[in-house]
Amino acid sequence: MKLTSRYRFSASHRLDTPALSPQENQKLYGKCNNPHGHGHDYVLEITVDGPVDQNGQVVNREALDAVVRERVLTRLDHKNLNADIPELAGSVTTTENLATLVREALTEGWTLPARLARVRISETARNTFELEVG
Repeated sequence: MKLTSRYRFSASHRLDTPALSPQENQKLYGKCNNPHGHGHDYVLEITVDGPVDQNGQVVNREALDAVVRERVLTRLDHKNLNADIPELAGSVTTTENLATLVREALTEGWTLPARLARVRISETARNTFELEVG
């Protein structure tokens, strides 16, 4: 059985890599390379899977919400991903890298009975990134 819970958070970032010239960064990242950054209202989906327990649930939803809130939302909501998140320092703050960070934050010390199966982040209505957890 799979359960997917949806969360929202807002954060800003700037896509820029020091390996490229300012002109190359602008060409590669376009408006996302704005020197002052830009923001998104992200939609985060966390999927867990496992057997249904004696209470008829794959996982206690309140327990899952608490883990996601503590390990992800409180760390990312209303933050500048470039300046406020040490784990992203030195990397380009793409949503691909953000999904990897969320997966790592959740898998470290995971104690819920259901298995973390997927991290999915929608950055915009057009761009969604999905990371299967193996």
